[in-house]
Amino acid sequence: MKFLNLRLKINGEEKIIRVGSRERLLDLLRRLGYKSVKEGCSTGDCGSCNVLVDGVLVNSCLMLAIQARNREITTVEGFVTGRKLHPLQESFLEFAASQCGYCIPGILVTAEYLLSVNPNPSEEEIRRILVGNICRCGGYTKIVEAIRTASLLSRERR
Repeated sequence: MKFLNLRLKINGEEKIIRVGSRERLLDLLRRLGYKSVKEGCSTGDCGSCNVLVDGVLVNSCLMLAIQARNREITTVEGFVTGRKLHPLQESFLEFAASQCGYCIPGILVTAEYLLSVNPNPSEEEIRRILVGNICRCGGYTKIVEAIRTASLLSRERR
């Protein structure tokens, strides 16, 4: 396997990293300590590995790390500024929308993407985008309520 130097930005921080030519973005992020990015299925079906690449929702298990060259990656770790929680995180806490926590980072990233392209999503739109995220612990009702409330909080803060 060939190794290459890769320049990218992760959660606002510029990095130059040595990566294998066949290394997935998921594996690189885990190697660098971004533990919110999880491997659930390796086929892009569960959403546990979701990240934003230049603001677009991506399954990091399906993307080679080298494809992230000169791109900006955002994980859930990048949502927190200082000691202040992101509106989605606040809302998930308020609604007790987190079950075991394994899938929640991917769901939060998915919700952030949705709110970036549609600041006022309907319940149907929220449920439609969550099709790519599998939560095995419980239902989606509290998750949908939390995302809807976060959209209201985000609009109020603007």
